[in-house]
Amino acid sequence: MPAMHLFEYAVLRVVPRVEREEFINVGVIVYCAAQGFLQTRFALPEARLQALAGDGLDLTDVTARLRAFEQICRGRQEGGTIGQLPPASRFRWLTATRSTVVQTSAVHPGRCEDAAATLLRLLSQLVL
Repeated sequence: MPAMHLFEYAVLRVVPRVEREEFINVGVIVYCAAQGFLQTRFALPEARLQALAGDGLDLTDVTARLRAFEQICRGRQEGGTIGQLPPASRFRWLTATRSTVVQTSAVHPGRCEDAAATLLRLLSQLVL
């Protein structure tokens, strides 16, 4: 039987009008310490976001914010100061509660054989 590893994940959400607390799931962040894995994937359902937000949502800005999540997950210098932290600290920072247009769900645990495959499965189930 293949080894099972503990992983944690959070769903990325776009909240066009924070005061209304309505959101659309747009991505997933997965962290698995045993596999040294921290990645995010996202897909912007532009028509659904525009229907929820009207003309008040700048999709270019939302995309830039989501790309920043990718850069921080990758680490290195393009991730800025936060990108230089160890993966566990980066995951905690990315999933911290915030009141902005791009937010994360609560962190959920699970067990997996392959964190990369799990990320794609979660993206398919929760976003696409």
